[in-house]
Amino acid sequence: MAAPAWAGGLRGLRALLLDISGVLYDSGGAGGGQPIEGSKEAVSRIKESGLKLRFCTNETQATRGEFVKKLQLLGFDVSENEVIAPAPAACRILQERGLRPHLLVHEALVPEFDRIDKMNPNCVVIGDAAENFTYSNMNKAFQVLIGLQKPLLISLGRGRYYKETDGLKLDVGVYMKALEYACDIKAEVVGKPSRMFFLSALEDMGVEPHQALMIGDDIVNDVGGAQQCGMRALQVRTGKYRPCDEQHPEVTADGYVNNLAEAVDVILQQVN
Repeated sequence: MAAPAWAGGLRGLRALLLDISGVLYDSGGAGGGQPIEGSKEAVSRIKESGLKLRFCTNETQATRGEFVKKLQLLGFDVSENEVIAPAPAACRILQERGLRPHLLVHEALVPEFDRIDKMNPNCVVIGDAAENFTYSNMNKAFQVLIGLQKPLLISLGRGRYYKETDGLKLDVGVYMKALEYACDIKAEVVGKPSRMFFLSALEDMGVEPHQALMIGDDIVNDVGGAQQCGMRALQVRTGKYRPCDEQHPEVTADGYVNNLAEAVDVILQQVN
């Protein structure tokens, strides 16, 4: 079978960046999620190929360490230093800028901020707080922001929704937009699709944008974000993918594949 058109752009490929939820597995449900068929083997094949690999996630319902343990229990060969996540990046920003956050995040993520001064907050950090997105908690974040002379909202992503085994779920971007509107401000986004997020992953691997390929299920945050950095990007037809993504008015993936395993088959045929 002939290689797809996007395979012609793989010359000089040195690294892959993979989204996690919706690409490696569908989250939620009994046991914490279900691996997508062929994804565990695909990760192993990438590592055996010698290509550099990083996992880029906007996961903010657990610390990076706990999240990696979950992936390992699902059978994935993943180590903590291979995962690029928003919370550690946000902590670096807070420390560098002397910021003291009011946290609106999932309870399981709070330990990521243990070393951060949170007294007398001068900003708000918002993540995927799930059930913690109550009126009371949203209103408290609003009160902190509106009481600041220069309100600062830092968001650990801006996704609209994601997929769990029992269906689609609202993501942090929905609540971020509510606070932006209420306070007439623009949030600083630390996770995907921010340029800084992708560039930090490339720097970690020591490669240039044209030497890397992103594979994700989100046409805007994964594909669009990577392309804005000069990377090529594929969208998988798993996870949150919907057929209308292939006619998106602003973002067109370099290629579309049924799943990660199919993408890896083509990639390894071209680079080996």
